[in-house]
Amino acid sequence: MSDTSNSIKHVASPLAQQTLQDGSLTRPVAGVRPIRLLPWLQVVKIGGRSIMDRGAAAILPIVDELRRLLPEHRLLILTGAGIRARHLYGVGLDLGLPVGSLAPLAASEAGQNGHILASLLAPEGVSYVEHPTIANQLAIHLSATRAVVGSAFPPYHHHEFPSSRLPTHRADAGAFLLADALGAAGLTIVEDVDGIYSTDPNGPDADKAQFLGEVSSADLVAQEGTLPVDRAMLDVMANARHIERVQVVNGLVPGRLTAALRGEHVGTIIRTGAASHA
Repeated sequence: MSDTSNSIKHVASPLAQQTLQDGSLTRPVAGVRPIRLLPWLQVVKIGGRSIMDRGAAAILPIVDELRRLLPEHRLLILTGAGIRARHLYGVGLDLGLPVGSLAPLAASEAGQNGHILASLLAPEGVSYVEHPTIANQLAIHLSATRAVVGSAFPPYHHHEFPSSRLPTHRADAGAFLLADALGAAGLTIVEDVDGIYSTDPNGPDADKAQFLGEVSSADLVAQEGTLPVDRAMLDVMANARHIERVQVVNGLVPGRLTAALRGEHVGTIIRTGAASHA
């Protein structure tokens, strides 16, 4: 038998025979900013409880504003879950379901909200697409139309982190993960408040609440009390590669979303850790 060992092709890689836990080894290849896949994309997350649950009075003005924005931007519009997801959580917890079973149930409601929004924008050629389509075919969809709609919930589903009885990675975290992974131009979160305050403006210390025009994700992690965004998103922000800031705006005020997409400061800007990973 002939010796073929000298003719075997080898691919040289410093990662081939070393542990990936060695930071000094992985930093040269993993510590740089990846290529932006869709640098012209604007991601807009529409709150489920804050906007969609309010019905026509809140949804239709947002739809009209999105319709007017289509000539200016190509959009990935993501919807969150609302009060029906909380009902699902309650029933699921009573039944003893694990967190990995609760996550896809809540995600299904976020998808229902997305179908509603996409149906209202259908005359403009906007459709609802599922996560596999966003992952694999988003670019071709956005070459045919100016916007698509999807669920903001990340597809962890049965692989959701078991650190809590309720899913920690919800719509805000999912929207940020998508925007950062795609290298989007920006992420705007549309809620029913003007932004983030130093304390809950509707809580017992409302008289002490101060509006935060700009704040770092690290500072928000340390802030106690409720926030209008998911805390899991703040943890994800620490490892961001592309999105350097996220703006939270009040979708009940006409024109706020338009101004935010045009680069104006009309809400709370949350700075991420992307700049440090450049």
